Amino acid sequence: MEKLLVTGGSPLQGNVTISGAKNAAVAIIPACILIKDKCTLENLPDIKDVKLYLRILQNLGAKIEYIDNNTVEIDCTDIDSYEPQGDLTRRMRGSSYLMGALLGRFSRFMVDPPGGCDFGTRPIDKHIMSFEALGASVRTERGMIVGEAEELHSGSIYFDGVTVGATINAILASVTVEGTTVIENAAREPHIVDLANFLNAMGANIRGAGTDTIRVKGQKGLHGGSYAIIPDQIEAGTFMVAAAATRGDVTLLNVIPRHLEIIGSKLQQAGARVEYGSDTAHVWVPEGTAFRPISFSALPYPGFPTDMQPQLVTFLASVPGTSTARETVWDNRFRYVNELKRMGANIHVEGQLAIIEGVKELYSAHVKATDLRAGAAMIIAGLMCSGTTHITNIYHIDRGYENFEKKFVTLGGKIERVQVVEDDDII
Repeated sequence: MEKLLVTGGSPLQGNVTISGAKNAAVAIIPACILIKDKCTLENLPDIKDVKLYLRILQNLGAKIEYIDNNTVEIDCTDIDSYEPQGDLTRRMRGSSYLMGALLGRFSRFMVDPPGGCDFGTRPIDKHIMSFEALGASVRTERGMIVGEAEELHSGSIYFDGVTVGATINAILASVTVEGTTVIENAAREPHIVDLANFLNAMGANIRGAGTDTIRVKGQKGLHGGSYAIIPDQIEAGTFMVAAAATRGDVTLLNVIPRHLEIIGSKLQQAGARVEYGSDTAHVWVPEGTAFRPISFSALPYPGFPTDMQPQLVTFLASVPGTSTARETVWDNRFRYVNELKRMGANIHVEGQLAIIEGVKELYSAHVKATDLRAGAAMIIAGLMCSGTTHITNIYHIDRGYENFEKKFVTLGGKIERVQVVEDDDII
C-alpha cells in the first residue's frame, strides 16, 4: 500500500499542463465498441480508470495497441462478447456505459452493476427507461443487469431529471439505430459534447450535444479514425483552486477556458485573480489579498461541477467568515468533511448543505481519500497547512489524475509517495 506525504506552507508557482479528460475518455472508449474498425485515441490520460477500461475491451475481444502513454489504437472489429468481466466492471462507475455500447452493437448486454466512488445510491432507472424507449427489455438476473431487444428502433426519450450517465447511454444505444432518436432534458457536460464529436468524426449524425435536446440520426457502418480527447476540466479546476488556496501564481496550459469560467468566477468572488488566454488560465493571489466567504451550489453543467465541490470547500475552510456549499447531484458527497475536521476545519453538514466557518489555519494530520475528488481536496488541504499531512487510500487519486503529485512538485509543492508497511507485514 502507498500513501502521500504532503508538506505545506509554500505557494504554488509556475506552469502546469493539463491532461486529457477522464470523464470524456471513459465515455469514448466504450463508444469504440460500436465501430468495426481501428480508432486511434490521442490525449488519453494515463490513469487507472483508462487502463482498466482498455482491459475490459480487450477481454471482450478488442485489439489494443499503445502508441505511447497517451495514444492508443483500439480495434473492436472482432469483439464477440456482450458480457464484460465482472471483477473489472465492478471497479469503476464508467463501466455503466458498456450497457449502451453493447446494446448498440449486439442488441443485448449482460453486465455487473458498476462500481467506482461511493457517493450513495446510484439508480439506473433512467438508463433503463432510455433503453426501453428504443425497444429493449431490461431485467436483473443473478445479480446481473441483462438487456436485450429483437430489433432496436428509434424513439423519444425524456429525462425527468438531468442525468449525465443516462444521456451518454442513450446516445451510445441509438447512434446506429435506423431513424431519429430525440433525447430531451439531456445533460450538457463537456464530455457529452466530446463523445458526440468523436462519434460524428467516425460517421455518426448527432446534433444538439451541449444543449438540452439531442437528435441522433442513426447511421450504420461507422468507420475508424483518429480523435484527440479534450483537456480535463476537473483537473484544471483542481489546480486553479490549489493556486488560490496556497496564495500562489499558476498558469494552466492546454485548457478550454469556457469550461472553467464558473470555477474561476467563484475564486474571483473569494478574492483571487483569474485571467484566460486562448488555451490557458492564470490564477494568482496578489500580496495583501483578504479572502472573502462565498456560497455556491454544485449543479449540472453549466453550473458549478459536483466534482469540484470538495476542492472548493477545502479552500473555503480557511477563509474568514461563513461560506456555504450545497450539493444537488450526489446524496453522500460530504463524507470527506470528517477528514477536514481532523485538520481543524469547522464545517457543519446539514443534509445536502455544508456550513463552513473559516478557521485561521488548518493543521497537518493523518487523513484518507474517501473518493477520487476528496483525495484531491486532501492534497490541497495538506499544501495549505504547516507540517506534513499523511494521506492514505490514494488509489482513488490514481484512478482519475495523471502524474498528479509530480505536477504539484513541479509547481513547488512538497509531496512524496511512500510505501506503507501494514500490520500484517510486521513479524
